[in-house]
Amino acid sequence: MYLFNQTNLFSTEEVRKTTFDLPGADVTLFENFFSLEESNNLYASLLENTPWQQEQITIHGKLVDYPRLTAWFGDISKDIQYTNTKSKMHVWNDDLLFIKKRIEQEVDIKFTRCLLNYYRDGKDSVDWHQDYKGAQRKNTVIASVTFGATRPFQLKHVSRTDLKRVDIPLANGSLLLMQGATQENWKHKIPKTTKQISPRINLTFRWIG
Repeated sequence: MYLFNQTNLFSTEEVRKTTFDLPGADVTLFENFFSLEESNNLYASLLENTPWQQEQITIHGKLVDYPRLTAWFGDISKDIQYTNTKSKMHVWNDDLLFIKKRIEQEVDIKFTRCLLNYYRDGKDSVDWHQDYKGAQRKNTVIASVTFGATRPFQLKHVSRTDLKRVDIPLANGSLLLMQGATQENWKHKIPKTTKQISPRINLTFRWIG
């Protein structure tokens, strides 16, 4: 079991909310959204009980492993029609329902599915991308929860080179909300690092308007 401490030794477990002033985006960070005890317990349970899968992608005609492990959960009968993943969709478990309910009390949205990513070390990552395609990007809510090691979450505008890249450290127990047209106007990534870091589990709860 990994036990993760707060990044700031002088911080309390009070929830701290930060709204980012980004053109064409609605991004809010909640630090300590889950307590340290909750976060460590959920990390251990999710790590052990999630049916992690090694997905692959074809690059230049060759199958290559995704640099992370994944699992999909959700309302299968409602949501399977617009998921573009070939992975098996699992029914919500107790841990995910607990997390989902806590977030839904904050955003008043009923999430229909969740992608879990397990970043085993600094080599695991996700490159620049926008979630969803076409018109679906215009009105989405993605709630990103982190348990485990802190990793930087980077954002850059899809066309405006005058806007600087934004780096948001996502720590144990944090919640990052991306709403509205964020996916249409901004790309995001979790970069690789050569630093020796502990694993991280990330959950992205999703809703499309």
